[in-house]
Amino acid sequence: MTPPTPAPGRGGVSLEPMSDAGFPAPDDTFEASSIDPEDLREVLDAQRGQLDAQLHDLGVEGEAGIVDDNFADTAQVSAEQGEQQALAAQLRDQLDDVEKALTRLDEGTYGTCEVCGRPIGDARLEVMPATRFCIEHAG
Repeated sequence: MTPPTPAPGRGGVSLEPMSDAGFPAPDDTFEASSIDPEDLREVLDAQRGQLDAQLHDLGVEGEAGIVDDNFADTAQVSAEQGEQQALAAQLRDQLDDVEKALTRLDEGTYGTCEVCGRPIGDARLEVMPATRFCIEHAG
C-alpha cells in the first residue's frame, strides 16, 4: 500500500479520511505545528462535509431491520445491510474525530497528543488532520 498523494492547492493536506494506523512520516518530530489554523479549518470542514454526504448517501440511518419479505434471498439482504451499517459506523467514527479536531482547534489544543501532551509533528497532521495522537502513541 502506498501513502496518500498530497492534495493540490491545499498545502499538501489530503481530504481523504485517514486512520491513526496510517503511514508514519520519517520527519515526524515533537516540534510545535506551523500549519495555518484557517487552512486547517477549511480542510476539516471539507472532510466533515464529505463524511456527512457519504453517510447520507448510504441511507442506513434509521433503516435497520427493514427487509423486503418478497426478496428471494433475505440472507443476502441482511449481509448487505450489515456491511452498510459497518461502513456507516466507520464513517461516524471518522466524523466524530473531525468534530473533535475542530473543537480542539477552537480550544487551542489542536496538534497536541492526548496521551503525552507533546506536539504532533506537521507531517503527521498534514496526512491525518483529525489525529489525536503523536506517532509514538498512534494505534
